Amino acid sequence: MGRLFGTSGVRGLVGERITPELVMGLGQALASFLGNSGTVVVGKDTRTSSDVLESCLISGLLSGGCDVKRLGVVPTPAVSFAVRNLRAKAGAMITASHNPPEYNGVKLFDGSGMAYTSLLEDRVERIYFGKKWHQVSWDEIGGVEDLDIIPDYIGALAGMVEISKEYKVVVDCGNGAASVVAPRLLRELGCKVVSLNSQPDGLFPGRPLEPSPENLVELCRVVRSTESDLGIAHDGDADRVVIVSEKGSVASGDEVLAIMASNQVAKKGDVIVTTVDASNVVDEVVADVGGKVVRTKVGDVSVAAEINRRGAVFGGEPCGAWIFPSFSMAPEGLLGALKVLELLDASGTKISQQLEPLPDYFMLREKIACPEDRKSKIMAQVSKRLVKEFSEAIGVIKVDGVRVNFLDGWVLVRASGTEPYIRVTAEARTPGRAEEILKATIGALKKMR
Repeated sequence: MGRLFGTSGVRGLVGERITPELVMGLGQALASFLGNSGTVVVGKDTRTSSDVLESCLISGLLSGGCDVKRLGVVPTPAVSFAVRNLRAKAGAMITASHNPPEYNGVKLFDGSGMAYTSLLEDRVERIYFGKKWHQVSWDEIGGVEDLDIIPDYIGALAGMVEISKEYKVVVDCGNGAASVVAPRLLRELGCKVVSLNSQPDGLFPGRPLEPSPENLVELCRVVRSTESDLGIAHDGDADRVVIVSEKGSVASGDEVLAIMASNQVAKKGDVIVTTVDASNVVDEVVADVGGKVVRTKVGDVSVAAEINRRGAVFGGEPCGAWIFPSFSMAPEGLLGALKVLELLDASGTKISQQLEPLPDYFMLREKIACPEDRKSKIMAQVSKRLVKEFSEAIGVIKVDGVRVNFLDGWVLVRASGTEPYIRVTAEARTPGRAEEILKATIGALKKMR
């Protein structure tokens, strides 16, 4: 049996991995998993392929006896919200998030609004590959209702923050699902909004969907030229937020994560969750307010599951996927943007003033080609070899790959889940030390071949 689900739902190239047949079968398998009854909420992003895949998924669900609430184009977190708000059995979002327009996929949510864990995905997968789904009789086929969840969603988000001042904000929606919510939400909170790439368009003419610094040059320019207080960028399905300072520079995802984590700990409690690849700046800043950082596997589902286990007050990844459990167990890019504004409002500062005092860390990344059939053998050797390579090691974390910690930094070695590579990330207090750690690790890995 192959694999249907990856690290964030089912995803791949449309017409190759992601086909109408696959998505319809997934709908049938999900309906059988749900007991051939109940309501499933279905949303989609703006990709050109989303309409056909939506139809296929809904057809599979209906033929399996489920009713469908069709939301149309919405951010992924709005599907999570709708599941909770409507008390549905499950949710499904048709999206490939930050991937290019030729990709698409399906991400599933349980009745609590949290993305399906690998355990639940495995159960759906077994039904799918075994074709063990049940098609109900003609008089038990489900029905479809179109539903506009956006007004309720905007109202719920606005109710989560208190912003007293008027801010000038530039928001870049990347022609994705944020286009139907973000500008309207910000205006309702009293912001002066300059919109970029905020017309839904599945060809994504404005910029690539990954909100990386090289793709946000125009946003940075507009923030500077309009003398705005903040720039906000979202990915294709708006479960991520990336911040641009009032000076027109893209803020480090690790550093913005650190100040948000510190803010949430100071307000609500002592434990936050982040991934094993996040910077030590998070640990330092959270420790300064008496908090504790718990690290888990890369991926928002892993972060959400650990938040549940620990009763944490916040969790997030450096990519801008943040979870506020008091509102949702799904990453909330739109709420994340509002929370940054609320932080600035309460402190009376600019975002650059929040980031400037943070301790300096320097991070380097590299990848080494590695055939799929060699990955497990190499990773089995990594822990022992790296500890020998670095006599100064003070600890090892193995929740996702192998991370070796030092007093002045760390190195993480992970096998890519989607490409034939071993990924290496090194961080230290100085650029020279980070480069030294990276080179030593790569040298050790090459000896393992």
